[in-house]
Amino acid sequence: MDKNKLIDLLADKGLTQLGLAEKAGISKTAVYGLMKGRTPRLDTLGKVAKVLGVKPSELLDK
Repeated sequence: MDKNKLIDLLADKGLTQLGLAEKAGISKTAVYGLMKGRTPRLDTLGKVAKVLGVKPSELLDK
């Protein structure tokens, strides 16, 4: 997971980590893992990408 991209997207959308968790329907723990750069499960990646308005591949490390 590209944590810097995630941080930028959260700021652009005006979302907090808790807000992302709630909108994506995932746990706060899952968001914490994403913020640490952990690779998410595919379903989690899809949910986060949808909330942030990007393709799932844009969230992955390049």
